[in-house]
Order: sequence, then structure tokens, then C-alpha cells
Amino acid sequence: MLAFVRHNQQSSLREVPKPVRGAGEALVRVRAAGICNTDLEIIRGYMGFEGTLGHELVGVVEECDDPSWLGVRVTSEINLACQRCELCQRGLQRHCPTRRVLGILGKDGAFAEYVTLPVENLHRVPDGLSDRAACFIEPLAACFEILEQVAISPHDRVAVLGDGKLGTLTAMVLGNHGTPPVLVGKHASKIARAQRMGIRSTLAHELSPKSYDVVIEATGSASGMELATSLVRPRGTIVLKSTYHGALTLQAAPWVIDELTIIGSRCGPFPPALSELAAARLSPEGLIDTVFPLQDAERALQHASKPGVLKVLLQMPET
Repeated sequence: MLAFVRHNQQSSLREVPKPVRGAGEALVRVRAAGICNTDLEIIRGYMGFEGTLGHELVGVVEECDDPSWLGVRVTSEINLACQRCELCQRGLQRHCPTRRVLGILGKDGAFAEYVTLPVENLHRVPDGLSDRAACFIEPLAACFEILEQVAISPHDRVAVLGDGKLGTLTAMVLGNHGTPPVLVGKHASKIARAQRMGIRSTLAHELSPKSYDVVIEATGSASGMELATSLVRPRGTIVLKSTYHGALTLQAAPWVIDELTIIGSRCGPFPPALSELAAARLSPEGLIDTVFPLQDAERALQHASKPGVLKVLLQMPET
């Protein structure tokens, strides 16, 4: 089968053996997959990952011990936990110390014709939801994680830094839940697109320092944390969503002086993302710039890395 693979610090499309499912796993034929900024960072060396990239997917179950899953269109949680350790027993499977992470850590991902996944990780995709919309379930779940971690009131002033995919999705989720934020970016085209989607958006230099109760850093850049620190008010909260290859160098003194709360935020709950999409309360397909066939994966990733580009999807071959 075809797969886009990272190996020996090189990334390329190649023929690889079709995966064989293990106990408790399903074999899923991938229909479409989304390119995430994390995938671009992996190509730059993030996590030192080797294997097939991709973790935002929709597919169909072709093999499974449980016949009720056969032929079902699914998406999947990306953390493959042991289910036995103390953290797993406490319901913190996303933090299992021996977990593998789909297309990111120790587990081949979804930029391929087939992928194997634990049945316990699968979620059924509602019939009325398009494949393209379903590719947004995993990143939307990461946005809903913010609402689980931070109590944001309708009176709070909230800024989302980063006019890319994750920042725009975060602004959509928060706006739907009673606290419309301001989306802060540096690309006029992305700001204009967000404004057309009804998201209040602006450029960074137009903001007043120390004027936001909650700042969500989703720039994907080391410079984003410095900007977040300058914008949050004393005793405010910074939510760090960015992942990137390289070190973060910052002066921590302002965090102490202003008594800031810094919260790391990663993966999130799938059920609210599925519910909002199924009810058409969120419509993320407007973020899609283009769709490439898997055969053009290298060109797709190059395109996704260009300034001003938002979501790029990979369409898998029809069987």
C-alpha cells in the first residue's frame, strides 16, 4: 500500500506492507486525512518520529473481531494507552507513560491507505457528516479541551493568538460557548477569512498590553509565548496549545511578578466535537484550502507549509 513515511530524517511517499491488526484492533481503510501543523513540525524533526505520519482521519472498518464495527465509518483517538498503569486507571489515558501516539510517537499514522487502531479508540462518524468535516474532529476535540481546563466566563476578555487552523477552530469553539474571543494574527488573508466566518479578528500590533483575562497561544511559533505574556493581565491565564520543533527561551520573571497561570493543553474529548459537527453548530469546512490525492502527499505537505494556507487534506485512493 502507499504511505507517506518519515525515515532516516527523510520524508517520502513509498510502498509499504499493509498493516496486520493485533488483538483488540481494527483494520481501517482510510478515506481522508488532514494535515496538521504537528505533521509539518515532525518533518522538521519534532519528536524524532519515524514511521507513517498523520493523525486526523476518517475511514471505514474492514476487519474487526466485533462484527458490529464492520463497514462503519470512524475516526479515532490518537493516544494508544496501556490501560493498566495508575494514570490509565485514573482516566488519564492521554498521559499514559508508555502510550503510543498515532503518527507522532511509536505508531504508524493515517497518511496511508490502511491503518490499525485499537477498537477502544474508535468513534462512529454520523451519517450526515462529510468526510471533509470529519477530518476536523481531532483538532476540534483539542479545542474543547480548553473548556475542560479553564473556567472562562462570558465576561472574560479572551484572545486567541494564531490565525492558522488551530487558532481559528479555537475561536469558533469558544464563540459557540458564550465567550467570543478576538483572534490575533499576522496574515491579512487569514484575518479576512476569519472575519467572513463571523470571527472577530485583528492584527497583533492593534492590541493593548495586559488587557486580556485569558490568552490562548496557538501560533505554532516560539515567539507566540512572548506575545501572550505581554497581553495577559496580572493573575490572568495563558493556555499553551502550540507544538514546534526547537527550544523555547523566555524570561519567566513576568510570570512570577504578574502571578500568571500557565496551562499546557493538548488532546481533548471527541464527543462534544462530534456532537457540534453533527448538529451543524460548527462548520469548519470553510478552512479547507485544497485537497490532494495521497499520491501527491509530498506536494500537499509543501503546500500546507506555505504562508497563508490553512487546511489541506489528503484523499485516499478508491478501492
